Amino acid sequence: MKKIVVLTGAGISAESGINTFRDANGLWEGHDIMEVASPIGWNNNPELVLDFYNKRRRQLLTVNPNKGHISLVKLEEQYDVTIITQNVDDLHERAGSDKIVHLHGELLKVRSQFDENLILDWKKDLNLGDSCEHNSQLRPHIVWFGEMVPMMDSAITITENADILMIIGTSMQVYPAAGLLQYTKANIPVYFIDPNPAITPSKHLTILSEKATVGVPKVVDSLLK
Repeated sequence: MKKIVVLTGAGISAESGINTFRDANGLWEGHDIMEVASPIGWNNNPELVLDFYNKRRRQLLTVNPNKGHISLVKLEEQYDVTIITQNVDDLHERAGSDKIVHLHGELLKVRSQFDENLILDWKKDLNLGDSCEHNSQLRPHIVWFGEMVPMMDSAITITENADILMIIGTSMQVYPAAGLLQYTKANIPVYFIDPNPAITPSKHLTILSEKATVGVPKVVDSLLK
């Protein structure tokens, strides 16, 4: 069974109503990114950081997977599919995809500051004083700026074994995720689906300058045929 690796970014989730990571001014809903997405921000003002992610978590629980997420599930009928996502939502899981690698963490999980491998499912608000079994404060299970991306090595190995690569809703400008393209085998088919694809065309690259809800079903249908 051929292996398809799907790299997804903010664009696919935006169509479900989730706000994209940042705007052109480097702000995230009015906040400087470093205030709410860095260890320094966490140390300086944990209440602000917790409030920010509590709002994101509440919003996530009100939205649903869209046609882009749902179409990817159909590929599993004929292919071995792994989704590598830069998104912290659970929309791929809710759509029914089986194998998902979250590069930047998961909004519906928290982890211990005492033991980063102690990870808990979490759908309610997270507050100061919420602690793990070691009486250590819990923090969002999010990879912040300045932190290592623990799932990157796994993502590289998966990408190296891909027979087909799909890139959906991402600028391919944010590293280290953007570097995954260089780990693919030579000359495999690559599909790039984004309204504003920031990538150089090539012989083996098919570009669909469309939103995920339009472009993904097209590519999936063609692959299943």
